[in-house]
Amino acid sequence: MSEMMTSPTPNGVELMAFRIGAQEFCVDIVSVREIRGWTPATALPHSPDFVRGVINLRGVVLPIVDLAARLGLACVEPTSRHVIIVAQVGKQIVGLLVDAVSEILTVTDDMVQPTPDVASEMAKTFVRGVLAINQRMISLIALDEILPKTLRDAA
Repeated sequence: MSEMMTSPTPNGVELMAFRIGAQEFCVDIVSVREIRGWTPATALPHSPDFVRGVINLRGVVLPIVDLAARLGLACVEPTSRHVIIVAQVGKQIVGLLVDAVSEILTVTDDMVQPTPDVASEMAKTFVRGVLAINQRMISLIALDEILPKTLRDAA
């Protein structure tokens, strides 16, 4: 599992936890550039359903990925309470629309359990593992799988 952990600290790796609906997820904090409030996006014609559109981030066109839609969860219309996690995905910077950022977790490799075999292949593509922390189940997202290969290569 250590190949997914890229931000080692003396006590483990730091992951940023966030919420989508009633579920919790996390990503390696090294990928996170900033967290900002929801800004309405300009739709792009013929873009995938999970791409909300683009926003202007200090002169850079930033694609916004609705993480709920990408993960196959129920989508809601974003409100001022939603946040955009600006993250580095491969060579591209993208905005990930989530309900809320909850905390920074420091974990060790042995805390990450493999994605259960009952999960679909699609779920296994996006979820690298599961953390069981204080009665909570937090899925570790594989950011490099969030964008389809064609979009990643275009960056």
